[in-house]
Amino acid sequence: MSYEEKIRQARSSMSKSFGKLADFLLDEYVDAAFMTATELAERLDLDAATVVRFSQYLGYKGFPEMQSEIRDRVRGDLLIRPKQARVSESIPGQIVGALQELSLALEQTRISLDTDQVSKLVEQMGASRRILVLAEGPAQAAAYNITHLLEPGGFRVNIVRQGVLALAQTVYTAIPQDLFMAIEVTGEMPTIAYALKAARDRGIPTAAIVGSPAHSTTQMADVVLSARSHPSLEVRMVTVDAVVYALAQAIRWRFAERFSGAQQEIHDIATSIQEGRR
Repeated sequence: MSYEEKIRQARSSMSKSFGKLADFLLDEYVDAAFMTATELAERLDLDAATVVRFSQYLGYKGFPEMQSEIRDRVRGDLLIRPKQARVSESIPGQIVGALQELSLALEQTRISLDTDQVSKLVEQMGASRRILVLAEGPAQAAAYNITHLLEPGGFRVNIVRQGVLALAQTVYTAIPQDLFMAIEVTGEMPTIAYALKAARDRGIPTAAIVGSPAHSTTQMADVVLSARSHPSLEVRMVTVDAVVYALAQAIRWRFAERFSGAQQEIHDIATSIQEGRR
């Protein structure tokens, strides 16, 4: 059993200090491979004895034995797997090929994304009473992502229910201080474009984040953010997610004061809730 498997198997029963070590060794194993026990302890504000006890808790004689296994993992990352990936007709080769395809698509999206339109949408979202998100099926994850990223800043992000009546009701109850924002990957749900048009006809601002600039939804939006078009649906899902993430980061920077202290307060509330269950 690898050190990673041992950590995951025991993670739920670990103390707070052991849990901190466990998470670091899973997330930052490359750094851990070249640290002494003392350096690792200082990095995590623990004592060196805790690092030793943690290693023994997982069945190792001490930290050097566990670290040797971590270094083997790093060696595999740098030397062994790259050789395996050169064979295209193999699992490592397919993984590398897929990631390279995504990397190229993301780079093309980075180059083509209109930052003036991003700036305009950031200001519009900051001034909106509500952000009403209309997302087709493959874009649902992106819709939930932007909700998750913006709600800590006090942004009211509502994902509109699917169906003509739900869309109509949302348009009817919206006011010019709201923002209708479509998120589309395929552009194959015409009711979203029609809903944007209905909203715009009532004087409500509209925006679209799309997987291709040719989507009909873009014709009904005041502001358009488009990923570079790609023949693969799966790749377009990733690039649309990337555009949403970039937009959210720009908003979090622009309105930093609205997010200040939010994560700590959320953490404190979560701790209070958790302790209340015990």
